[in-house]
Amino acid sequence: MDQQIKSKQRVADHGEVFTAEREVNAMLDLVKQETERIDSTFLEPACGTGNFLVEILRRKLAVVKKNYYPRRGSCHDYELYAMKAVMSIYGVDLLQDNVDACQERLFQIFDDEYTAVCKGEANDSYREAIRYVLSQNILCGNALSMMKVDLLGNDTNEFIIFPEWSFPRNDSMVKRRDFRLDVLLKENGDEDNYDSFSLFEDDAMSLDMWEEDPVTKEMIPKPIKEYPLIHYRRIAEHE
Repeated sequence: MDQQIKSKQRVADHGEVFTAEREVNAMLDLVKQETERIDSTFLEPACGTGNFLVEILRRKLAVVKKNYYPRRGSCHDYELYAMKAVMSIYGVDLLQDNVDACQERLFQIFDDEYTAVCKGEANDSYREAIRYVLSQNILCGNALSMMKVDLLGNDTNEFIIFPEWSFPRNDSMVKRRDFRLDVLLKENGDEDNYDSFSLFEDDAMSLDMWEEDPVTKEMIPKPIKEYPLIHYRRIAEHE
């Protein structure tokens, strides 16, 4: 997408200006190694229609194709690691139409690669699982207040909540844990590290939001919800 604005009104109302492809690639090249690490997590707090996230996904999927598909000549490894790549990408935007467009662009980048690599083995249930991950990872909200927003872009009374996806047994089974974004962005429950823009300091620093790491003994964010292990093709069943 080369167009950098949708309308002058949106620029005036929301300061919406999209980053051009050349600048996107130049900035991502500064962290090139991370963009090519499949499980390296990226969060874009003003993702727009996904210019940064689309390029990150392209780079990660190129690594997946190179390293995992040729091993067995089957789609299983490709599916597993492509899923991990998609799960590592998160975005927030104030406007729902941008969120919808970002989710769709990411899905199309994935699906074009998946269909080209796996051909007749490509699976619709897997595609739906990818769509579900994107619906959970790319959200409409205000990254300054850490709150979800309504259709007019106004804060609601709901916190932005993101899932953490992991494969604890190194097989096809996924573990999901949900966290509040405002809590994740704090450091070890230390009020001195509080971001000044948060409107919910007392709540986010509540002991209910933190737990002690059994190994390091540091305070770490506590999930607000945990889900049972499930096969990666069936994760939408959590809904």
